[in-house]
Amino acid sequence: MKSILMVFLFITAIFANNNDFLEPSKAFKVSIDKKQSAYEINVKLDKTIYLYDEFLSVILLPQKIDITKELKFPKPVNYDDFIVHFDGMKVEVPFSLIKEKIGDEPYELQFNYQGCSKKGLCYSPMSLSVKSEKIQAPLPKKVENETDAITQTLQDGSLLLVLATFFGFGLLLSLTPCIFPMIPILSSIIVQQSNKEGGKMSASKGLFLSLVYVLSMSIAYTVAGVLAGLFGANLQAMLQDPIVIMVFAAIFVLLAFSMFGYFEIGLPQSWQTKLNKTSEDSSKNGGIIGVAVMGFFSALIVGPCVAPPLAGALVYIGQTGDAFLGGAALFVMSLGMGLPLLAIGVGAGKYMPKPGGWMETVTKIFGIVMLAIALWMLERIIPSIVFMFLSSSLLLGTALYLKVFDNIIIKLITTIIFIYGVIVFVGAVSGSTNILDPLENFKGGSTVAKKEKIDWLYVESISELDEVVKTSKKPILVDFWASWCVSCKELDNITFKNEEVKKELSKYLLVKVDVTKNRQEDQALMKKFNLFGPPALIFYKDGKEERNKRIIGYKNPQEFLENINR
Repeated sequence: MKSILMVFLFITAIFANNNDFLEPSKAFKVSIDKKQSAYEINVKLDKTIYLYDEFLSVILLPQKIDITKELKFPKPVNYDDFIVHFDGMKVEVPFSLIKEKIGDEPYELQFNYQGCSKKGLCYSPMSLSVKSEKIQAPLPKKVENETDAITQTLQDGSLLLVLATFFGFGLLLSLTPCIFPMIPILSSIIVQQSNKEGGKMSASKGLFLSLVYVLSMSIAYTVAGVLAGLFGANLQAMLQDPIVIMVFAAIFVLLAFSMFGYFEIGLPQSWQTKLNKTSEDSSKNGGIIGVAVMGFFSALIVGPCVAPPLAGALVYIGQTGDAFLGGAALFVMSLGMGLPLLAIGVGAGKYMPKPGGWMETVTKIFGIVMLAIALWMLERIIPSIVFMFLSSSLLLGTALYLKVFDNIIIKLITTIIFIYGVIVFVGAVSGSTNILDPLENFKGGSTVAKKEKIDWLYVESISELDEVVKTSKKPILVDFWASWCVSCKELDNITFKNEEVKKELSKYLLVKVDVTKNRQEDQALMKKFNLFGPPALIFYKDGKEERNKRIIGYKNPQEFLENINR
């Protein structure tokens, strides 16, 4: 029966009027794409075309092993007494299955198919094949680094598993400096809103404001991530322009002076009038809009952070173009990051004391916090020594301001702040640029400190880096760094100053790529390694990258040593 049908189809194809029918290349669009753990057979059919299920087969040559029945094809339908497929299909052929059948032998994967047009033409049998000399092991059996592992989770996991995994990643990231700057910002918003309402803030209202802030923050991370994955343009990196940073720092200074009582920041009267038309509570809506805007831009400008989960999602989006799954993963990750902020909102609302003079004091304290955030942002674009002197001034000024209060706890805090302000000033005079360790130059003498300073070779283009890799006789460590990158400075001030880490680094030629300005050359270098922002550490040996050692994000000294000694 099958042979008779084949003859009939062949004769029909010969005598049909070709001018009324599609050419095979337009009727059947077939490709075999090589993925990380499988071949993917993609078939797209014209709306007038269908495939015979009976003639679909996948064969391994020259072994002539038919693996069709071991693959998952879409369910066919009945059409004119035949079992057929419409629209198209995607069929995966796992490398593990091929390896199971033929071991490491060379092979050719052949996909055979035949179909007809609803208009009456049946096409001759066709096939498409790909050759491979060596079977690649599936990625899950050999994960090279954290970013690759996370990318693989997105590729292989179910939707619910992926979302749950990324929510967990977000919870872990909430314990890192990525989220710390958001805490005082949200807290100050809640305090200000409480002041407007006469000190009456319920737990539900605190939760609602926090939720608006976190959702806006999550939307910002998602939009920036999807754009970075699809177009290779890191929106967060672009927003670290000095002008943008100065504008945002100025906004925080204005917020600080507003909290000090010099003026009040509110929506223009025309906006207030429009809000009155759509809501019974314009002040409430105005507050919501302000919280949403602050949450959105804080995520992009105040706390730019690249960690393995974020990098893995961006790589997945860039490789597959699947913005939906990648974006969903980024969104739930951001929600996980924001969970502590929700807890702060509930706590601030529930445990807010009764109205009184304390509210004015707390508001002014948050004004000082706003100044600290503005200074922290300016650290990215001003000389380190200037930042040290400004920090000392802020600490000493804060201590003098808090001195007027009689509370014993505040007096103790004031004393600590004053002492540390003096220490930072002394450190700045000595030339220290590390606010976490301002007296570093006094440890063992300044001469010793200078001798232990790590020397980096700076490169500014792909050609320069390639030349270094080509000529170096030592292993190479390439550090992607930016002045606005918080995690980069953690690596510099904590990890790279560890004595054991220094011993390991002495074995390497140390190369630094400064992507602060996000120039075209910087973007090209990051694109070469499929990076979406700093920090990233790339290791080379004998002219080839040791991808299993690649580091994305911050690692403490112990984690760094474990990674480098793999």
